[in-house]
Amino acid sequence: MKTTFRWYGKGNDTVSLSDIRQIPSMHSVVWALHDLGPGEVWPVERIQEVKDQAAEYDLGIDVVESVNVHEAIKLGTADRDEYIENYKQTIRNLGEVGGVKVICYNFMPVFDWVRTDMAKEHEDGSTALFYENAKIEGVDPHELFEQVKRSSRGMTLPGWEPERLEKIEELLNAYNGVSEDDLFENLAYFLKEIVPVAEENGIKMAIHPDDPPFPVFNLPRIVHSKENLQRIVDAVDSPSNGLTLCSGALGSIKGNDIPDMIRTFKDRIPFAHIRNVKVYENGDFIETSHREQDGSVPILEIMKAYHEIGFEGYMRPDHGRHLWGEESRPGYGLYDRALGIMYMMGAWDMLEKLEKESSQ
Repeated sequence: MKTTFRWYGKGNDTVSLSDIRQIPSMHSVVWALHDLGPGEVWPVERIQEVKDQAAEYDLGIDVVESVNVHEAIKLGTADRDEYIENYKQTIRNLGEVGGVKVICYNFMPVFDWVRTDMAKEHEDGSTALFYENAKIEGVDPHELFEQVKRSSRGMTLPGWEPERLEKIEELLNAYNGVSEDDLFENLAYFLKEIVPVAEENGIKMAIHPDDPPFPVFNLPRIVHSKENLQRIVDAVDSPSNGLTLCSGALGSIKGNDIPDMIRTFKDRIPFAHIRNVKVYENGDFIETSHREQDGSVPILEIMKAYHEIGFEGYMRPDHGRHLWGEESRPGYGLYDRALGIMYMMGAWDMLEKLEKESSQ
């Protein structure tokens, strides 16, 4: 298992590469070129620049999160092949520079993620991302965007770019009549085109679950359950067609058995997100510390499942709370994610020790 930490780039993150390097066990950063929009080709020189920056701190660039998928591909419009070709070229450019092993991406229509409160206060005074069902019903996406924008402190927030919101009505209207089956067929078309290119470049594609994993703004969702994950990996039978198993996104639905998913898809998970959420009876949820007792997700059982399958992929602490007055991108401060990775590594080290003792 290789530990990673998401980094948004110089000038676009309150967390530095020096900060990340000081976290024990750190292997590489999870990164992207966030100033480039969906459908644009990533230039070789820009990729090399990030690789060189990370290398100064003995960090790799093994995981990209995300190479965003253009809406034309999700909708299956006449111009989707143009954007698929651009996506293929980005994969080739990443392969040319070298060092990238996984591309995390999502297939969520319009919004990459949705929350109703960027800084909901916990009883201990920390704050975290919160989703409240009652507030989403009838809300104007523009109002939600303004809240997100105020919380971003001038940094980019993937999935909530201003240019996307400028055409929000057009995008939402485009999905009228688009079913989950339609969206899945468009995903399958995309995968059949790009997976061979990923294979050629030694890269594994890893789709991220929907966040939240249920319909929002009446948009279809297709990455939210074991059955749907099976359908996705079956669409193209290749190790390069994989999953980003996010415990927080999938854990927002109480019926999802994440340890079982890990054991079932063990050969198709190149990238893992560890996140804890507390899910309320009415379906609302708030992100908590990574400690199992603080939320509804069985973090320790999840770590045990990864250890049992001999997981050799990449893992990162996902969203954290905002602690000790830290001003950061919502969910992506340094302190709580660093605490989270130490909790994860503590569990992993104990599992390693127990395994060694049992074999003696």
